[in-house]
Amino acid sequence: MNDNQLLRYSRHILLDDIGIEGQQRLLDAHVVIIGAGGLGSPAALYLASGGIGHITLVDDDTVDLTNLQRQVMHTNGRIGEPKVESGRAALLAINPDIEVTALRERAGPERLLELARTATVVLDCSDNFATRHAVNRACVAAGTPLVSGAVIRFDGQLAVFDARQPAAPCYACLFPEDTGFEDVACSTMGVFAPLVGVVGAVQAAEAMKLIMAIGEPLVGRLLMLDGKYMEWTAIGVARNPACPVCAARHGESGNTVD
Repeated sequence: MNDNQLLRYSRHILLDDIGIEGQQRLLDAHVVIIGAGGLGSPAALYLASGGIGHITLVDDDTVDLTNLQRQVMHTNGRIGEPKVESGRAALLAINPDIEVTALRERAGPERLLELARTATVVLDCSDNFATRHAVNRACVAAGTPLVSGAVIRFDGQLAVFDARQPAAPCYACLFPEDTGFEDVACSTMGVFAPLVGVVGAVQAAEAMKLIMAIGEPLVGRLLMLDGKYMEWTAIGVARNPACPVCAARHGESGNTVD
């Protein structure tokens, strides 16, 4: 680190659990963020300000006026621009020393696997089950930790899935693809703006913890937030030995998708 970086990240470096070594791990890391909207915005802003050396934003949408109520990475002046380009401008305005890759695309399975293999951590900030399951399959196949978040109305949830740990569940263990979960869009049901900030910030914190190997990540736990009453609830989540996504990785029955 140069003198400017030592000054910029001094409040991190003062923490005994981080120090110069931990901050260097952040600078050396590559975080892929799927979705540059309500969750991706606060997560990306904190990761950029905290010193993640390379951030890749993946989203195929453009900035809309209705986004600005909660998607804090975007501005009124960037309405109509691709979200990833708007996000890239916002992140570099905070921290011009990092690398930000903007991918305007709806990544398919092969592309997601390619991205997961290059990432230190992947953040799922998408808004539908199909994408969440596709990202999960890619992260399991690549052995890359996944930090998943979701928010609708006044309710939020997040968890960490780490296929490197034999006892850790994957997203499909918690939400099997064949159980018929229905997507609920915030465009029809609404979403409380500060809640995406809370959950997105926690996603960033979990990603940094994973990168620096400090504390205990939310592996094997689902953290739920009731925003109306500001109550957090955590429930344990066990790995499904017959999970069709992650079982084969651990030498059990099931078919992992590569």
